Amino acid sequence: MVVRAVHYCRLSRDKQEAADEVKIPFTKMEGTGNDFVVIDGYTRSVALTARQVRYLADRHFGVGCDQVLLVEPPDQEGADFRYRIFNADGGEVEQCGNGARCFVRFVRERGLTQKNEIVVDTLGGRIRPCLSSDGEVTVEMSVPRFEPSEIPFVAERRALVYDLEVDGAPIRAGVVSMGNPHMVQAVADIDQAPVTTLGPRLEHHPRFPRRVNVGFMQIVDRTNIRLRVWERGVGETLGCGSGACAAVVVGRQQGVLDEAVAVRLPGGTLSVTWAGEGKPVWLAGPARNVFEGNIELEAS
Repeated sequence: MVVRAVHYCRLSRDKQEAADEVKIPFTKMEGTGNDFVVIDGYTRSVALTARQVRYLADRHFGVGCDQVLLVEPPDQEGADFRYRIFNADGGEVEQCGNGARCFVRFVRERGLTQKNEIVVDTLGGRIRPCLSSDGEVTVEMSVPRFEPSEIPFVAERRALVYDLEVDGAPIRAGVVSMGNPHMVQAVADIDQAPVTTLGPRLEHHPRFPRRVNVGFMQIVDRTNIRLRVWERGVGETLGCGSGACAAVVVGRQQGVLDEAVAVRLPGGTLSVTWAGEGKPVWLAGPARNVFEGNIELEAS
């Protein structure tokens, strides 16, 4: 009788544990080393908590990624999909250029669309990624916004360069929204840039109410730059698509870059083209699958 009772308790516990978990299929993808866990919420309903996102993003206990991307049906007229982005800290954010390139490859290869060019709604606005025959993915990103209230950034008026202060030290940087907030600081040597020390301080600077992505840009010449990015809610990443766009926009506004620029990041090179104010930014680069799998998540 005792043995049966123990056995019954184990079965009950196993059933309860199974009920408290949900199995989620996923695809691991990357673009210039910026890596993602992509989940199909289009053919099945998927609701992720911040805790589940943090677990998925954990590189020791979960899958490991910079962002979790959720593919959903559109909720606005004229769109093919809704695209949601969650940073590794569990917070939902507005935009991710490298993620958008992985997104279009994912929906094409999963048979969710037959289009090469799709219309996708994000928290940061509508984008139009396009998959070319050579496997490169180009994204028509949003039109850059410069008014401080739209970034958001605390400033009395719009300027090409803003003066900030960290621990009494002056910082000069350009600020722009690419659907998400970015600041870009020019540096003489990208390899010596204080990305991991100054980056987190600037991310949480009080003049950025929603925090900020911090770019450190070394200008090689008018058509080539090197870039490192401290991403809001993630840390330094090997690649950042919206950060690459922000760097080129800031450089163009300041008169030091041409319309088409190659942006070399630690994880690879992206191509960014911007015709000028009032126009969208075009971002091009690779996107590839790494592996697929299933992971069990706690239900809440």
